[in-house]
Amino acid sequence: MFVISRNTAFSYGNKRIGTSRIGRELGVRYVLEGCIRRSGNRLRVSAQLIDAETDAHLWAERLDCDIGDLFALQDEITSRIANALNIELIAAEAARPNEHPDAFDYILRGRAARLKPESRGSFAEAISLFECAWTLDPQSVEAQTCLAGTLVGLRVFYGTSDLVAANLARADALIRRALAAAPRYAFAHYVKGQVVRAQGRYEDAIVEYETALASNPNLVVALNGLGWCKLFAGSIDEVTPLMQQAIRRSPEDPQVGVWHGAIGMVHMLQSRIDEAIVWFEKARSASPEKPYNHLHLAAAYALSGDLERAVMELAEARRLDGGTLYSSIAHLKAFPGPWWGAPKTRSLYETAYFAGLRKAGMPEE
Repeated sequence: MFVISRNTAFSYGNKRIGTSRIGRELGVRYVLEGCIRRSGNRLRVSAQLIDAETDAHLWAERLDCDIGDLFALQDEITSRIANALNIELIAAEAARPNEHPDAFDYILRGRAARLKPESRGSFAEAISLFECAWTLDPQSVEAQTCLAGTLVGLRVFYGTSDLVAANLARADALIRRALAAAPRYAFAHYVKGQVVRAQGRYEDAIVEYETALASNPNLVVALNGLGWCKLFAGSIDEVTPLMQQAIRRSPEDPQVGVWHGAIGMVHMLQSRIDEAIVWFEKARSASPEKPYNHLHLAAAYALSGDLERAVMELAEARRLDGGTLYSSIAHLKAFPGPWWGAPKTRSLYETAYFAGLRKAGMPEE
């Protein structure tokens, strides 16, 4: 992405010039502007993204925070803005009409498809678009990485394909090729982590996620992957700080409900049911269309003794799933992917999560 240097950008700071003129003079499509105000030990940071061609406001956010450690504060503000822009710019660029899209256009459209609520249709759409990008540019590391990430992340982790083994093998081959061409590409290391996590190799996945974050600390999906892998590997106390970090860095992220759910699961596995319910309800509010958010609540409500709400949530999870996954404990345990983790984690799932689902009415077989 073409970005104007800050020295040039700052030269417009005290001038009353329209955004469209700035766009024309600098040859940019978008302008990020904002201000910082201080009152005592408090800072208020306001930022907004403007389409330089139409002068339309695409996004705005206000952050209130204590001064504290100014360097840490600068990193956090930068991270939050970077993640917000990542989401907004993908959506804006993917929506631009283009009669003759090139590989990068297809990549942007595929990434926009992945920001949609998860469904078989959005999964298939993203895969098709990344396939088109790769066909147009067989050397594109990003096309290979995005395609691999979609295959493993959506078809394996979310069980939306009967070709799980084939998709995982293809994702593995794609990401090996991408990393051979770009060994320092942070997102490729994240996707490699997803692949080895799907293979049940949690410690290897942790290394890949940490490598990705060392290159790009703002990569919140890597924080999410690292947190879940820590959970599966049995390092449960390390999960919540990672998920809270992801929430701080990208509070409006489409995946924020997953991070809420992970914190809820930590509380449930450690028998803090009231706290688990709070976080699972946040996850449901963020992503009501995801059946597993309702399933988590069904188990938590049942463990708290609220069987009426537990039964309702279990029924809603089954309705949203539309298949047989949530028909029994056996079906759920047989779900393809890296679930239930190391022996320590599996034992906790058994005594908390599955125990709650049994109380909610889920049969064993």
